[in-house]
Amino acid sequence: MNFKFMLLIIILFNYGCNGDNSEIKKEYSQLETVDYVDIEKFMGDWYVIANIPTFIEKRATNAIESYQLNDKGEVETTFTFYQDSPQGKRKKYSPKGFIFNTETNAEWRMQFLWPIKMPFLIIDLDEAYSYTVIGVPNRNYVWIMSREPFMDPTLYEKIITKLKEVDYDTSKIKIIRQEW
Repeated sequence: MNFKFMLLIIILFNYGCNGDNSEIKKEYSQLETVDYVDIEKFMGDWYVIANIPTFIEKRATNAIESYQLNDKGEVETTFTFYQDSPQGKRKKYSPKGFIFNTETNAEWRMQFLWPIKMPFLIIDLDEAYSYTVIGVPNRNYVWIMSREPFMDPTLYEKIITKLKEVDYDTSKIKIIRQEW
């Protein structure tokens, strides 16, 4: 049952990320990544501050995305959260990231289930690697993440403003409860 559920998630997420091929190319060219990501600095834990959630994330609290580069150059990813409250059931997913654009390291493909790989774009990144914003080409999903479980409200509003400027529907962005 768990395998079938995960397969359904992947198919729906992939559909949401891709649409038809002509739409991918059009939208993909319009959502720009950052110029360069020092992949070693990017590795580690990121607290999910806010997102346009996939349906598995809608009741997430204390969400953390963790990245570790393996010896093949792939990004071992662990996404954990607690359902409904910090005392809720712990959920864990382990997709694998593939650096698609090795010149910038800002364009990845995430694989939740073979052979499907979904676009994952680093569209904002602090110089000190203290926060990042991950988007997808069709703008159906976005993740605002920080190295700390909180974010300065002024910074958060600046990020939201930037997302509006690149045509994200920011009314869909939900703040993730972080209570540690």
